[in-house]
Amino acid sequence: MRGNTDTAAANVGVMPSALLDYVELTKPSVVWLILMSTVVGFYLGSSATLPVALLLHTLIATALLAGGTGALNQWWERVADAKMRRTENRPLPAGRIGATGSLGFGLGISAAGLIYLLVAVNQAAFWLGVFTLASYVLLYTPLKYHTHQSTLIGAFPGAIPPLLGWAAVRGEVSIEGLSLYAILFLWQFPHFYAIAWMYRDDYAKAGIRMLPVVQPDGVSTARQIIAYGIVLIPVSLAPTILGMTGWVYFGAALLLGLGYLYYGVRTARARTVVEARKLLQASVIYLPVLYLFLVISKQ
Repeated sequence: MRGNTDTAAANVGVMPSALLDYVELTKPSVVWLILMSTVVGFYLGSSATLPVALLLHTLIATALLAGGTGALNQWWERVADAKMRRTENRPLPAGRIGATGSLGFGLGISAAGLIYLLVAVNQAAFWLGVFTLASYVLLYTPLKYHTHQSTLIGAFPGAIPPLLGWAAVRGEVSIEGLSLYAILFLWQFPHFYAIAWMYRDDYAKAGIRMLPVVQPDGVSTARQIIAYGIVLIPVSLAPTILGMTGWVYFGAALLLGLGYLYYGVRTARARTVVEARKLLQASVIYLPVLYLFLVISKQ
């Protein structure tokens, strides 16, 4: 009798732990960023009356799809993750979840997200979801081990969330939605190059061909950071030019873009982990603040 009680108690402790491991497999912090971007695109694309039910359907479907994509990404990279200090404690390399279980989980919730988009949202959002899943899992992830251009390729699906939100409420892809897509597309490069510079030794051990690994002197990485930071400034002003926002957003976007570029230039000059971390911090401040001004300055 005592043995059965102990076993039951152990099972109670294991189940929440296993559940948390599966949640971790979805990359919750990334899902949060994706949902935030989707909400912004949806809100800017909506009319005076916000269709709350449609928004909820869009967010549920997007969360499922994003979580499934993250799980499939971790399944694919489980061997490389085991070689890097920053990822060795993830559920798969740590052995807390098996490869078969993670693959089935990722495929299942990805499929559920796509079906949800098709049934409860619209075809435009569905096809954007298909593109995101296919290009991220089947192109970006495997190419990381073959070319540093994977960062460019991954930026295409990575910028989809605000466009998906726009398409969910509008039923189409338009120039206004594409302007939001372009902002997120360009924002990614200084952000991910900062991460790549900080963890270049880890990436090298895992065989991931990030630009700072392939060209360790950092010259090309520095040029890319500055170039994308410069182009982001005028592109981020497009929502006002297209009549989506008022001039409050215009001024905020200009100041934020100059600030982001400032930290990019500092990183490009110093090429140190300290400055790269500051650039990373600037990137995670830039985006939500820019989104805030997009929302409050909506026309």
